[in-house]
Amino acid sequence: MDAKTTEIKQIATQLLAGMLANPHIYAQVSDDMARGAQEQDLILLAIDMAEELMKKLDKRSS
Repeated sequence: MDAKTTEIKQIATQLLAGMLANPHIYAQVSDDMARGAQEQDLILLAIDMAEELMKKLDKRSS
């Protein structure tokens, strides 16, 4: 795994943790033990946000 992938995963994890802790975004855990549709949607959103942040950083450093 390259450094960029690792960095994206770290950012996505931090974003996801923040979203999960925010009761306005995520009111309760689903019955699927954190593997339900709601959790999967938040995971994908966190990954997308992390990738976009990395793209913006790359553009600024170029």
